Amino acid sequence: MNILSKAVIKQIRALEQRKFRREQGRFIAESDKLVLDNLDTMKCLQLIATPAWWQAHPEAADKAPETYVEENLERVSLLQHPQNVMGVFQIPSYDLKPAALCRNLVLCLDTVQDPGNLGTVIRLCDWFGIRDIVCSRETADCYAPKVVQATMGAIARVRVHYTDLASFFSAMQELGIPIYGTYLEGDNLYRTDLAPVGVLVMGNEGNGISPALEPFITRKLNIPSYPAGLPTSESLNVGVATAIAVAEFRRRQL
Repeated sequence: MNILSKAVIKQIRALEQRKFRREQGRFIAESDKLVLDNLDTMKCLQLIATPAWWQAHPEAADKAPETYVEENLERVSLLQHPQNVMGVFQIPSYDLKPAALCRNLVLCLDTVQDPGNLGTVIRLCDWFGIRDIVCSRETADCYAPKVVQATMGAIARVRVHYTDLASFFSAMQELGIPIYGTYLEGDNLYRTDLAPVGVLVMGNEGNGISPALEPFITRKLNIPSYPAGLPTSESLNVGVATAIAVAEFRRRQL
């Protein structure tokens, strides 16, 4: 076990910024659950924990090339209330192959900005068995500390890709895959035929799906308010809307 130096602390804390996460190819996970979930599926580069945590998990020392013991993680933690363990993991590299996604329901996010929303969406995809999320390059970074925390460990099981959505949609259309988009003027989600496989697109929190992507949408969907015709909120939170839409797709498969 090593003792944290100022140089190592500076390197770790720099990962709060997207620039340094991308340069180093690393991200931070804090809390017992997040670290233990990621240890099983991702490459751990550094592991920092209190003496009590190490005593309870001695086997974890073999899963990282650099291990550190720290009485209190306040010096290095990015959380307001530091946990007993934090890990620095290698950002995984996933190949985005449209042909490999044709047999599943895939979620697409167009410029979703809020870290909490993104983390929630990753978590619910884990719950509903969606293993791939395809994001526009303008979508928030899924390896930002706030997003990782919000996933509650789901980031270890859901592959998140960043790409040009127009190119991705074009490739999926050539394969005959339907592309569904959520719109305020769309067809009633509960009365529309939904294929068991396809692409479900969720748009930006304030602006919805980008106009440039609209020509690729096979079917526009709307989550109706209740009761119909009465004044209501302007729209749903993107995390909530995603949960409702995905749940309906899965219900059709039961």
